[in-house]
Amino acid sequence: MLELGGRRQRRRWVIIAVLCGTIVAASAAYAVRQIAHGGLEPGDTAGLLSLPLGAAGLVAAVVALRKPVAGNDGEQARGWAITLARQVQDGESRVWRQLLGDDTRRINLRYVLEPDGSRVAEAPVTGQVFAEAQGPTAVPDVLEYYRTTRPKRLAITGEAGAGKTVLALELLLALLEDRKDDDPVPVRVPLTLWDTDRQSLSDLMAQRLVDAYDWPPRMAASLVEHGRVIPVLDGLDEMDPLLPTGAPDPHAPRAGAVLEALNAYQQGRHGGPFILTSRLDHYNALTAGTRLLDAARVTIAPVGITHARTYLADRALDLPRWQPLLDHLATRPTSALTTMLSTPWRLCLVATVYHRAGGPDELLAFTDASALEEHLLARYLPATTAVARGAQRYSPRDVHLWLHHLAVHLSTEGPSGQAGDEATDISLLRLWPFVGRTRVLRAEALLNATITLLPLPLAWTTPRPGLLALIIGIFSLVTSLGTLFTHAQPAAQHLDWHLTVMKLLYITTAPCIGLLVGLLFGGPIALGLGVTFGLFLGVIAAITGEPSRAATPRGVLRGEILYAVAYATVTGVTFGSAIGLAYGTSYGVAIGIWIAFSTFWTNGTPATRRYLVFLLCSFRRLPFRLARFLDWAASAGLLRYSGPAYQYRHRELQRWLAAHSAPPPSVPTHL
Repeated sequence: MLELGGRRQRRRWVIIAVLCGTIVAASAAYAVRQIAHGGLEPGDTAGLLSLPLGAAGLVAAVVALRKPVAGNDGEQARGWAITLARQVQDGESRVWRQLLGDDTRRINLRYVLEPDGSRVAEAPVTGQVFAEAQGPTAVPDVLEYYRTTRPKRLAITGEAGAGKTVLALELLLALLEDRKDDDPVPVRVPLTLWDTDRQSLSDLMAQRLVDAYDWPPRMAASLVEHGRVIPVLDGLDEMDPLLPTGAPDPHAPRAGAVLEALNAYQQGRHGGPFILTSRLDHYNALTAGTRLLDAARVTIAPVGITHARTYLADRALDLPRWQPLLDHLATRPTSALTTMLSTPWRLCLVATVYHRAGGPDELLAFTDASALEEHLLARYLPATTAVARGAQRYSPRDVHLWLHHLAVHLSTEGPSGQAGDEATDISLLRLWPFVGRTRVLRAEALLNATITLLPLPLAWTTPRPGLLALIIGIFSLVTSLGTLFTHAQPAAQHLDWHLTVMKLLYITTAPCIGLLVGLLFGGPIALGLGVTFGLFLGVIAAITGEPSRAATPRGVLRGEILYAVAYATVTGVTFGSAIGLAYGTSYGVAIGIWIAFSTFWTNGTPATRRYLVFLLCSFRRLPFRLARFLDWAASAGLLRYSGPAYQYRHRELQRWLAAHSAPPPSVPTHL
């Protein structure tokens, strides 16, 4: 964390130095020009002196703002944690509802403490999601279970579809609902995001606050350093590829690195709190040397018959249609079907597939788990699409094909790049390799050249058309070649909507006021002061902003576009006004429009620009309004939100879609 913070601090000082150097250089250049044309007026002298002083003031203000007040950092982090808790609760409540099938009916999952070596945390023998009875013999609910665990280090394991993420979310939301102002905030992080070779746990958590909740890096690091965050690490089993046999790797390097980092995780003299989820077979396959220390490991038990029947009956719209299946579960407790329907995932599939139509009694013929899951997953998309809001816009076949293409892309974009490895996050701004990196880069270079050459006719309206045409041509060539040889992902300007509006007002208003003063009084110095003041306010706003809401996938796109508008406006007005004052209004307007337009496209929105090029290149394989479709899929329960990205609702659904390029022909298109 110290190394990362040092790099960030050096980068900020480089930016400040460039700003100040530009101001001083501009004032020196203006002085030389005025002296060459007859000398400096008293007002010019005062203006020139004010520019370096303003630069010095900018540095002093930034230093003062960044210097922590003695004894006050911890109190600031305490206040920030209140805002973070509200953000997490709002975002994760939505994910929790999506995982429950857009319903509020819950299955009361039970779990038992596993003996896991000699160094385990003190914890109750068993627990459940919510309390069903009172008294000394009552089984504790998930919040009480975690509160009584010493130290508060909990690993949740279970079979595929057992409800590990749901249980972790239940605990996370319970902690937030019962939270006091001094309590840390639980923050969920998909473990596939952890670069264990380059990031510490603290770096991972701070980066998650930046990416998913739009916190400035300095504030995020302070929240983590002051112990205001509890890591909720989801998906240890998703970090490493399987062996060629399909079994978990006992020497999984990334999962092993996570456990080693958690064993070393301390807060003061005690082990740092965390919550971890993993599939049972993956955790058990790890070698004994990578077991968690001083942690309570619990395993989710199969759903009992009573809870399964209660859940299905509560979700049923017409109970008689469900009665044969409910009777089977009650009278055949040891049958293959009863055993297969002992996981929350399969119960949710059954409740969704037969929610409005079909006969659940057809399930009585199934005795094989794979055949049952194939039957349910094949009908899950049509059933969900038929009842989802806005379903008339998307046919079940289109939904299947689009989600299939994305699932195939994720299957080849895993963190290790090996066969059997899979990525889980669908990030809009990182999807561009989907249609081939070279293809996207070439298309982007061609589009850059076309757009930057569009204002070329404006050159002939100026006094010196040849010179302006040459400048436009050189700029177009440089930007196009630069794009062609840039293979890295452009960084998105990840901005909170409300704070962004404030920053836009600060950054754009002050230069415009300076321009107005310069036009009225005929002094470029006034324009320079206005631009300097605008940059100063922009830096202040960027340093001191506290986010108001969690980031969303579409919010990232919107934030970058807003940033590009401000950046292009300031750049175009500044350079266009300076040229206009020196060489004439028409010349300044032409150059200002060209600079603003080309800056908006080439420099203001690099990540969004590449995303738009990707959409053009993926025509017919994905919808052009991809973000709207993915939002619809999340509201329908096919996907779920994960900070600024999407995930498939369940890993089994992702894998099934990747393996099926089209809906099975025997499945009706509408259920």
